[in-house]
Amino acid sequence: MEREKYFEATEFENLKDLIYDAVKKYKEKTAFVMKRKEEKGTFYENVSYTKLLEEVNQLGTKFYDLGYQNKRVAIVGRNSYPWVITHLANLLGGILSIPLDKELQVEELESCLLRSKADVLVFDEKYKENVERIRERGNVTIENYICMTNQEQYMSIPELKQQGKELLEKGEHDYISAKIDSNRMNILLFTSGTTSKSKAVMLSQKNIASNVYSMQLVEDIRKEDVNIAFLPFHHIFGSTCMIVMLAFGVTTVFPDGLRYIAQNLKEYKVSIFVGVPLLVETIYKRIEQGVAKKGKTKVVAFAKKLSNFLLKLHIDIRKKLFKEILDELGGSLRFVISGGAPLDRKVAQGFNELGINVVQGYGLTETSPVIAAENYKKMKYGSIGFPMENVQLELYNQDEQGIGEIRVKGPNVMLGYYENEEATNEVLKDGWFYTGDLAYFDKEGYLFLAGRKKDMIVLKNGKKVFPDELETLINRMDEVSECIVYGMPDQKDKNDLKLSVKIVYDKEVVTEKYGEIAKEELEDIIWKKIKEINKTFPPYKYIKNMILTDQELIKTTTKKVKRNEEIKKLLEQLS
Repeated sequence: MEREKYFEATEFENLKDLIYDAVKKYKEKTAFVMKRKEEKGTFYENVSYTKLLEEVNQLGTKFYDLGYQNKRVAIVGRNSYPWVITHLANLLGGILSIPLDKELQVEELESCLLRSKADVLVFDEKYKENVERIRERGNVTIENYICMTNQEQYMSIPELKQQGKELLEKGEHDYISAKIDSNRMNILLFTSGTTSKSKAVMLSQKNIASNVYSMQLVEDIRKEDVNIAFLPFHHIFGSTCMIVMLAFGVTTVFPDGLRYIAQNLKEYKVSIFVGVPLLVETIYKRIEQGVAKKGKTKVVAFAKKLSNFLLKLHIDIRKKLFKEILDELGGSLRFVISGGAPLDRKVAQGFNELGINVVQGYGLTETSPVIAAENYKKMKYGSIGFPMENVQLELYNQDEQGIGEIRVKGPNVMLGYYENEEATNEVLKDGWFYTGDLAYFDKEGYLFLAGRKKDMIVLKNGKKVFPDELETLINRMDEVSECIVYGMPDQKDKNDLKLSVKIVYDKEVVTEKYGEIAKEELEDIIWKKIKEINKTFPPYKYIKNMILTDQELIKTTTKKVKRNEEIKKLLEQLS
């Protein structure tokens, strides 16, 4: 199947040109909504595209006045409007921007500041304590600490904007007229993982701009949409999608936290969001639980069958049929993009049957990030769609089942890992970036992930097992919060592995379904369900051992399971 372009888009070499073009198109349309809670009540401020650029230029002009032209500015904080204008002020002035994970512990944050050679740190007041501990330790040579809000002992974004405004009125235009080198490092992002393992990825403006362009060609995002910024901006998917939304003329709002998802969707009439599977699956689980509580599971199942039949006749009644459920999600939600890890196909199908399009994308920090994605015209549950229009993708070293490692070429591929030539050479060879992810194409050309190359379990008989495949099915159980499948050394044959699973059960669901139940009874219930899953696979894929716990798995700050650390802990417990 040939790649198609469904929408018109202009390709830009850099983000400065892209943002200026968006402002020219959308002028007084709202770009961001800021919410302030005060004693008198809750207030909302709409920031237009024109005002956004004015404030970015004000801040950037002051940055130049402070001598930051060739400096490195790190940012740490929650998703917020000050975070946005700081990042854009860096980019539109060619200043190196270093988005840092707000969840990092002091030592890890300090390590990232040292490794990136940051000169300036812009921080959210919520993380002021961590910043002050770093200052006290005296290991980093940060020239200036800038708070996103007014603080007595620090420079602040509001003050700097005001000072920049005054400089502009006096005719200081060096920042605005600055030329951008589209191909030099302008963003330095750390991959998720522990500090010792995380790598600093060097990205150019062209990397990001090319990826924004490829998404504009295929994704059904509209200027009337309201997007809620769930994905953290320090994550490449979050920061690139923030720019994607600006390129489309979308209005972006900020969430109050995961607990307030339903409230925020209703409050802002959100029509679109980008999230990781954990978030998308959590929302769908809540929908199912709500339906079950009202005793409407069978009614909804029948309605879906009826709707699916009518869709074959090109009759779409989903919005009316499932109005009650959709109203619980704000009534306006129409489009969800999931990325960062494989999405449970049952969840994607469930949302689509309700009338909310869910597409899955795939990519890495090193590819700015999107490599492949579904779109509203090309969807197949469980797949990651097709390569983006400007990405060349191959499956390297395929086995007899057609499974090979994804390698890609394209303008979105990183410049390399910062000060880590050895790691760069491991993944960049002859212009190809080797992702470490295994995949296969089906007969129609849809791409399916098989798992991480390093996570693949090879049994003594040479058979390969991909944990993701089994984990997806196990995670579908109501009782299961999360799980990890791994190979445990067989007691009878130390050279072979026995497939095992560690399951974290959902205490809330278990209590609701079974009341006060003994752990042994719960183990029996779940083990019976595991045996049913086993029957759907050939014998070599059978899970033969289970550990049940209510303790959360070890994760990165982006909620990815640290598989190696979990397995190491499990093996240590066995020895």
